[in-house]
Amino acid sequence: MTSQQKQMIFTVNGGKKLHGEVTVDGSKNGSVGLLAASLLNRAPTTYTNIPKIEEVNRLLEVLESIGMSCVWENGALTLVPPQKYNLDSLNIEAAKKTRSILMFIGPLIHLLKNFSLPHSGGCKLGNRTVRPHFYALERLGVKIHTDDTAWQVSRGVLKPAEIVMYESSDTATENVIMAAALVPGKTTIKYASANYMVQELCFFLEDCGIKIEGIGTTTLVVHGKKSIDKPLVYNISEDPIVTMMYLSAAIVTRSSVTIKRAPIEFLEQELLVLEKMGFKYEILKRYTSKNKRTKLVDLKTKPSRLTAPLDKVHARPYPGLNTDNLPFFAAIATQAEGTTLIHDWIFEKRALYFTDLDKLGADTMLADPHRIYIEGPTELRANELVAPPALRPAVVLLVAMLAAKGTSILRNVYPINRGYEDIVGKLRSIGADISITN
Repeated sequence: MTSQQKQMIFTVNGGKKLHGEVTVDGSKNGSVGLLAASLLNRAPTTYTNIPKIEEVNRLLEVLESIGMSCVWENGALTLVPPQKYNLDSLNIEAAKKTRSILMFIGPLIHLLKNFSLPHSGGCKLGNRTVRPHFYALERLGVKIHTDDTAWQVSRGVLKPAEIVMYESSDTATENVIMAAALVPGKTTIKYASANYMVQELCFFLEDCGIKIEGIGTTTLVVHGKKSIDKPLVYNISEDPIVTMMYLSAAIVTRSSVTIKRAPIEFLEQELLVLEKMGFKYEILKRYTSKNKRTKLVDLKTKPSRLTAPLDKVHARPYPGLNTDNLPFFAAIATQAEGTTLIHDWIFEKRALYFTDLDKLGADTMLADPHRIYIEGPTELRANELVAPPALRPAVVLLVAMLAAKGTSILRNVYPINRGYEDIVGKLRSIGADISITN
């Protein structure tokens, strides 16, 4: 993290209507999985539509430190592998800043018989178990020992297996898919995540020549092969969580905004809940992403008066409401008539961050570390805040500031820049009065 990132401040003159159109960026979570997957390919891999965000930057710093050549040219990123990777020179500080470093285990076991990776960081959301990764990888023949600062990884002969996931974790599913891709034979993964980033990884590996059955379901069959050595250009699909940010910004400011290239299949539950709350929108166009698999739409939001949902709002594994989209309902609930109950059952600390909305005039009541009641509608007011050390709760405060009349200041915005490319420029393009100072 640069000193400039530490000092960056967003200043928001809120209470203004948004207008115009905005295009959704490439997927953050899709990108980090594919950066790890590039380790599987002995030939150069080029990614287009990859977002220039801090999470991507940290992983590129790690990849470069162990020998990968990473070159940006005309908006595309090309990764050229070395003859041999050297983990002795691994950039430990960059690796510590992202939980995505965990996904390097799956590919690296094919390059090195033993290695260590530092314990990961990322969002501060309480205890997040890594055991689903370990239990799944152990079935293939990987041994992982944890000490105070690192994971010590080793393997003997890797063999295909039938794996039951301990938890339907997105990243754990990706990890075991990458591991299985270069284990010749058939590996079956049950209770797998079917979420968008997992599908993205499967699409990429199919382009690499790996046969995968059951994409989009909770049972995957990976037909591994001995090696991947194929120069490849792959276009990363669009981000449903970025889409939700634009949706929530339009909703809380009661604005009409056209959002282009929204990955609709990963937003249908969110839109259904919003519809039942009174949100109105129109699908303008349907088409397919450049990866030829992900379904996209252009949609136009309409100023809407909302009422609180009759049932609690909670996340579920895909095809349920996405856990990364759940926090946006906290900001939306401040503008809905009645009491909204948000149940964030996955993370025991994230709901605590939603109480920061009180500093902007919201009316919240924390029931326990997982559940929060939000009373609405309330007139949000400007304030000076420090962003929490978690990506989605931090951007939720920024969304709320767009609706809060007056001038708000948001400090420590590095967590937001981990997942959103040029968020200030994009929001300004649809009429937000927001600026950056250092």
